[in-house]
Amino acid sequence: MSRTVQLRSLQTLVPEIPLEQEAVRDVFAGQPELGRLARRIVSASFDGSGIERRHTVLDELDLSTEASSALFYDRASGNLLAPGTKTRNDIYIREADRLFVEAARRVLDADPDLTAADVTHIVTVSCTGFHAPGPDYAIVRALGMPDGVQRYHLGFMGCYAAMPALRAARQFCLADPDAVVLVASVELCTLHLRSSEDPDTIVASSLFSDGAAACLVTARTFDEQTPAFALDRFHTAIAPDGEQDMAWTIGDSGFEMVLSTAVPQIIGESIHTALRPLWQDEPELGEAFDDGRIGDPVAHWAIHPGGRSILDRVQDRLRLSDAQLHPAREILRQYGNMSSATVLFVLRSILEDAQTRPGERVAAMAFGPGLTAESALLTVLAPGNAS
Repeated sequence: MSRTVQLRSLQTLVPEIPLEQEAVRDVFAGQPELGRLARRIVSASFDGSGIERRHTVLDELDLSTEASSALFYDRASGNLLAPGTKTRNDIYIREADRLFVEAARRVLDADPDLTAADVTHIVTVSCTGFHAPGPDYAIVRALGMPDGVQRYHLGFMGCYAAMPALRAARQFCLADPDAVVLVASVELCTLHLRSSEDPDTIVASSLFSDGAAACLVTARTFDEQTPAFALDRFHTAIAPDGEQDMAWTIGDSGFEMVLSTAVPQIIGESIHTALRPLWQDEPELGEAFDDGRIGDPVAHWAIHPGGRSILDRVQDRLRLSDAQLHPAREILRQYGNMSSATVLFVLRSILEDAQTRPGERVAAMAFGPGLTAESALLTVLAPGNAS
């Protein structure tokens, strides 16, 4: 008999400092080195992003408060500054560990059956900074876990990285029925925002933000059911084209994103191929796929909102309803693109929706450098409105 591996106690959080999209747009559009065309691209990118608010760990970007430093933004001149990669990474080390520990603590506090002593594995995810000992170590030390907890870090994979983290956690639990895996993602994308006339950099600056998410994955059984998903299966696909259209590299003044305008089209052209293996394992899903009714048997769609144009293309190609894309669009509107943490925000939104019912299927999908598409099928075990 196959075991059910469940994702439970999913928690999310963002830094306290809000960034109103219109205010950030005006700062970027006002940079003296920008020409007329670049200013138009800034306005179009920010206004068409589908984002109203984002969050950051950088208090100097919150114009309503006193700034503790002027590393990224000189308020006197209104100029954005260009600190080096070391300066940015030093802030990452301080702030990311704090958010990793807080996310992990919230997950364990939220679970009615599991404690820190039950955790056997930790998988941490981040692509916006580096240090060792890393966040996995920080979690073990801060929460008083045994030294023998197995620790793994998935670094620099990009926006899709939470999906392979969940897949690895599922594999650990299938190999050991007593395993309890803590999965945590923290991304501080705003540490790498910069002013530029390059269209790719402008688009990235209009989208990315900071956020954290964590959950527990286990095949253990419990007397009482808590809100959770069953992790049914996963699939990885690489688009035939797109290696040069989405990339993430390290520069002298922070990490540098390549996010070309061709990405939505590439995703649209390859999404059917990316999803087909997940559908074909079940006759009902396979028949719907072959009939062009991909979205019909899957009630909920946790699509990583890499940008509004990506969601538009996915919705059109898969013929999804506005309701099916609503969670992804709402997370984009409220929080922006938090890289790998974002799809976990969307999953939590679905799980806590009063309309979500046990037994409903969920498709999760995230895109990243390569161009890689990571996807999964899940089943709702108990939604947030369950008594």
